[in-house]
Amino acid sequence: MRAMPNAPLAAQRIETARLHLVASDTTLVAPVLAFYTRNAAHFGPWNPPLPPDFVSTRRQRERLSQDRRAFAAGEAFRYWLLSHDDPSTVIGQVHFSSVARGPFQCAMLGYQLDGSLQGHGLMHEALQSGIAEMFSPRVALHRLQAAHLPENRRSAAVLARLGFEREGVARRYLFIHGAWRDHVIHALLNDTLAAPVQEK
Repeated sequence: MRAMPNAPLAAQRIETARLHLVASDTTLVAPVLAFYTRNAAHFGPWNPPLPPDFVSTRRQRERLSQDRRAFAAGEAFRYWLLSHDDPSTVIGQVHFSSVARGPFQCAMLGYQLDGSLQGHGLMHEALQSGIAEMFSPRVALHRLQAAHLPENRRSAAVLARLGFEREGVARRYLFIHGAWRDHVIHALLNDTLAAPVQEK
């Protein structure tokens, strides 16, 4: 669904205690490619099938360009995670996609973190700040929805800690590892948004 005309953009950069969250840009192609290359086995069990050339400079440059256009249009907001200690290395990403406006004011949430850095609260820190931006007056979303495989307990714990509530199970939701897999659906509501901003 198209973004509202003249809608304010989300912040292109968000700072947390340990992280920089930066919007997609083609200057990130090398660290993004390195992130996916070193985490291919780690992400494999949770990802739908990827194109054969997904881990390639060309494909990642195209994706970063698409992300940048979607961000500018208010259709999706992807942030790459860089640590304060090593700001040249991408260690994760947070994606607020499929932004729907009108009476819905919703987005889908996805996220990934480097396999070697799990268990230190980094994703909680990143999502806490990213969600605050999505629920801010600038973006003014009302609902965020996230889905995970039932066996992905780490993801379930991350969402629970952030206040997401389980809404149910979507049967045969995504095609992963050769079969249609059920996913658990969670949602977080922005109770400070009294009503959606009307389109002009």
